[in-house]
Amino acid sequence: MKINCLIVDDEPVARSIIRNYCGHLPFLHIVAECGNALDAKTILSEQKIDLLFLDIHMPVLSGIGFLSTLKNPPQVIFTTAYQEYAVNAFDLSVCDYLLKPFSLERFIVAVDKAKENLQPKNLQKESDEPNQDHLFVKAEGKIYKITYSNCLYAEAQGNYTRIVTTETTIQTKMSFSSFVALLPETMFVRIHRSYVVNKTRISRIDGNRVFIGQTEVPIASNYRNSFLQALGL
Repeated sequence: MKINCLIVDDEPVARSIIRNYCGHLPFLHIVAECGNALDAKTILSEQKIDLLFLDIHMPVLSGIGFLSTLKNPPQVIFTTAYQEYAVNAFDLSVCDYLLKPFSLERFIVAVDKAKENLQPKNLQKESDEPNQDHLFVKAEGKIYKITYSNCLYAEAQGNYTRIVTTETTIQTKMSFSSFVALLPETMFVRIHRSYVVNKTRISRIDGNRVFIGQTEVPIASNYRNSFLQALGL
């Protein structure tokens, strides 16, 4: 599996370190590198990028500001010398946050997370069935069939995903991003870095909360606009 990468950092030395680290992982293919977010936006519009190594503190437009402008961002690993941005970074659902200076070992851990997100292994989706209304999930040595219409919402729980249906609750050992990627976008919408909900199961919206029956799910501020657009509001 080849992963196309883009390195974005205003410091040449920092780009060189990432380039060197990428060289230790043959499946990483560096498509381009640049020193600012505006150049990166152009590259993303012209090239297929799977993984973005993104600095935060850059001139003109910060990495966090840049990422918030992307409608369909690739996997993102933030690389920064500023620890205080970590909370905001994870609100944007990045797969990892590397604090400079970081080791090759720590870099590999981050890349492995992105690789897992790009290549889900615990779900089977029969994409050749045009009217498919379900997927299968492996959990606790069993395989569960989940019908989309019966799936209420899903929640990220560390390296696991908690899936709540009308019949049961399943905790599967997979990344949340992998699960979300296999849901039909016409039925499910992300409302938080840790939650995705079934639009047809929403009872009401009250401020920054979604109610699915009696269950309350938070709406993150950076997801609110896209959520409302998905509902046609």
